[in-house]
Amino acid sequence: MKILHIDCSPRIESHSRRLSAAIVARLLVNNPDAGVTRRDLGREPIPHAGPDYATALSSPGALAAGLSNGAVRLSEQLIQEVEAADVLVIGTPMNNFTVPSVLKAWIDQILRIGRTIGSSPTGKKVGLLQDRPVYIGIASGGVFTGDRANQPDFLTPYMTAALGCAGLNTLRFLPLQATAFLDHERLAAARDALLAAVDAAEMGAAHPHYSQ
Repeated sequence: MKILHIDCSPRIESHSRRLSAAIVARLLVNNPDAGVTRRDLGREPIPHAGPDYATALSSPGALAAGLSNGAVRLSEQLIQEVEAADVLVIGTPMNNFTVPSVLKAWIDQILRIGRTIGSSPTGKKVGLLQDRPVYIGIASGGVFTGDRANQPDFLTPYMTAALGCAGLNTLRFLPLQATAFLDHERLAAARDALLAAVDAAEMGAAHPHYSQ
């Protein structure tokens, strides 16, 4: 089994980092021989799409040139990291109701027509990646889901649509909410409840693609 572990917070001791690390640790309990590939977008952000990459995506001919001149090298590297993983674990804060820009930059590189996104004869987008579990640990200072929700949520629908169009449909959102208001003990209890959901999901999953 191979795990791709992605963090997005610039804070070293952030709630989303603690949550994603706990998710990975919980996966390793049941898969002690699993390998982990680390991509820390918070501490080592990838560049946002530049003119060379945008030009490469503008037409099939430009893409062919981009493949030869290195314009899509980073995109290819990030896509291959996803393809090599059996499970993705993403830890992210909710920034202003949605994903932080470093996570958006990563998504912009892995969503590529003809590589991870195809189209049907009717023009409908078709994901070209093999589906696999994606655990998305979200830390939010407010409450965006459930009966006590008091702010908008553009993060989960965006991630569902964006990753889904590449073929990643088994998304498991683990929201750690109200981090600005809960004390240490209540945060720990909330985190433990989310990890129990990870255990339940793993026990019920077939994971035919795991390469153990």
